[in-house]
Amino acid sequence: MEDQAMLTRDLVLRVCAGPSELDPAWIRVDGKVTTPFLVPRDRNLVRAIIGAGRAMGVDRLLVCRTRPQYSYEPVTQIPLDTDVLIDLVRGWGREPTDFLVCVEDFSAAVLVTSTELTVAAGPADFVRELVGADIPQARRRFGNRVRAEGGPELQRAAQAYRCLPSGAKHTRARGPGPDLAERLARGASGIRENAPGPVRVARALRGAWSWLMVAALLAVPWFLPDLGVALPVLLTTYVLLFQIAWVSRSRTVSFATLLRFTAVGFVLVWPLALAEGTLAGVLGLDPAGVYAHTYIAVTVEELGKLAPLLLVFVFARRRARRLAAVDHLLLAAATGAGLQLAERLFVQIPPGADGPMATGGILLPGSGLVAGPGEELTVFAGHAVTSGLLGGALGLAIVGRRGWLWALPVLAAAVAHLDHLAFNAQVSGAALHPATEVVHTLLGGGSLTVGLLLLVLVCAVATDHRLIATAAESTPPLPGQPPMAPLRRWTRGRSVAWRVRVPADIAPTFRRMALWWVELPTVLATTVSMIVHELTVALIALCRGPAVYCDTLRFLRWRRANAMGEARSRGREWRHWPSEDELTSGARDIARRIGLAATGGITGGMALALVFPVAEAPSGGGGAYALSAFAHLQRWLAGLGAADQAWAGVALVAVLSLLAAGNGVPHAHPRAGSFLRTPTANTGAVLGMLAPGQVGYAVPSLLGLVLPRRVEGLLYR
Repeated sequence: MEDQAMLTRDLVLRVCAGPSELDPAWIRVDGKVTTPFLVPRDRNLVRAIIGAGRAMGVDRLLVCRTRPQYSYEPVTQIPLDTDVLIDLVRGWGREPTDFLVCVEDFSAAVLVTSTELTVAAGPADFVRELVGADIPQARRRFGNRVRAEGGPELQRAAQAYRCLPSGAKHTRARGPGPDLAERLARGASGIRENAPGPVRVARALRGAWSWLMVAALLAVPWFLPDLGVALPVLLTTYVLLFQIAWVSRSRTVSFATLLRFTAVGFVLVWPLALAEGTLAGVLGLDPAGVYAHTYIAVTVEELGKLAPLLLVFVFARRRARRLAAVDHLLLAAATGAGLQLAERLFVQIPPGADGPMATGGILLPGSGLVAGPGEELTVFAGHAVTSGLLGGALGLAIVGRRGWLWALPVLAAAVAHLDHLAFNAQVSGAALHPATEVVHTLLGGGSLTVGLLLLVLVCAVATDHRLIATAAESTPPLPGQPPMAPLRRWTRGRSVAWRVRVPADIAPTFRRMALWWVELPTVLATTVSMIVHELTVALIALCRGPAVYCDTLRFLRWRRANAMGEARSRGREWRHWPSEDELTSGARDIARRIGLAATGGITGGMALALVFPVAEAPSGGGGAYALSAFAHLQRWLAGLGAADQAWAGVALVAVLSLLAAGNGVPHAHPRAGSFLRTPTANTGAVLGMLAPGQVGYAVPSLLGLVLPRRVEGLLYR
């Protein structure tokens, strides 16, 4: 608050729409969590208000009466002391009056009416101190109380704060219906519930088939040594996607879905090669020439890699409304990894064939390619990295909903296009135009692309968790109290202290930049706290066995998806999946099973490349060129006998099978007692939960058996 005392009317006009109602426009700013509740005006309420102030990390609060007759009274500034606030309210007289308690930067407030109605609005930590950890349950209790007691004031409050649907029951829309992806998922869930016997058999067959495909990839090199690279390249792709997916702590898509998109990207090499060959023929260019190797290949592939991601918005539009920013990055990276897997596999058979050399390392293994004789090396980060970079930029623009964010996809497309162009030009023995080389160098020259991907990933995760935090009104809380509360209090307190120092009369652009910089520590602290909370819940579930662990992983992913849907809807109708009741039931079930109550609450780069052409030179082979890789595969297959071609077909089926099936979180787990008594009879159950792609869920479950008991004390009620 300024040195001169603020008048009551100034504060009320900023926060309230009336003496007993908060302003909807103020509530929408920063996505405040709002909850009305009924509570007596006593010391407990005052104590909770002071506790909410402490949760914000501030050392004083602003208090004023909201009725018009008190408009010219000065706002009282009080310390965080229960008795001081009680004495202030008592000093207003015996007659109850509406009053407002607000944080200095107006980021949180409590409106106490003359009746039992009280409304809290602000960050989730602030509201939890007043209504409890389970904010959705508190809102449901208020709605049920309004239905039971009625009254115009309560009805108006329930509808204003969306605790009751507006309009008569017979006039309310049912909301958007399910899309194709949701129908398939619901059908699969119904089959699991209604036909457990056939499902067990299908799981066992899937596990047996997957292990048979692994055996086939191990056996094929004995009969056709040229295919010895298939299994190592496939495993490298698994590790690459696992690293990106594990770091993406706000993702709402499963790892199995990512691998299915990888299979789509693998198959995509055929239509892309056909398109490149057809376009080269239409333009009268040699398909093996420099221009086809650079302009056509780069343009077709960079556009084609985004096709599977765009199809999600067509066939799963309701699901697309629940995608996080990092999901766009992951789906695009998975498609690029599949295309890269196909190109690398086709170029590397037979072993020793000329082509780019894959880069090694622990971080994103096999993601890059290096080409060039002697010291003249050109680095290409690979289709997975460039596609992920462009997908992540698109995700930030779509989810962030800021006009200037749409510059990020243009910049990412320029980086990806020029990296791909420079690499293909080097492989084909050509040289870039000096102007193109300068622009490419300014954009990192291929060596900074991986770093840019990691930067976009971190920004996407922080953006996602910032939105998830604003959806606490409809998202059930995680079991246990949120960790790192002192860090959140400290960052919020610093944010409040700095925000009130930002002048209001400076240029809007500079003010937005200053407020963004002030809010950054709070966003990062909230993100880290939510990630640590989820990891701790998963770690405690790990000690309870594989069934609890796998169910917890599914619940965490569904919870994030519903929170993203709520945050991105901005009050409009949207499709819950699973339903709110199912998600709430799942939260309570997970809390019970782990022993905790559910508390705690592409065009810029392409145009630039066309302006500055590539200097023509004798063409070479290899590179990130789908047509070249496909032609190499055709030539190799043409030189094989019928038996060897059959083994090549087996390897192809094995790669696609391992990518498309057997990678999801297991739904059923054999009991240890029955397995020890009748191990032969439980072989099918073991195969059903231990397909090759599911081993990654079984190994942590075994480690959970040896974790110390004190792990369960990391969270408390």
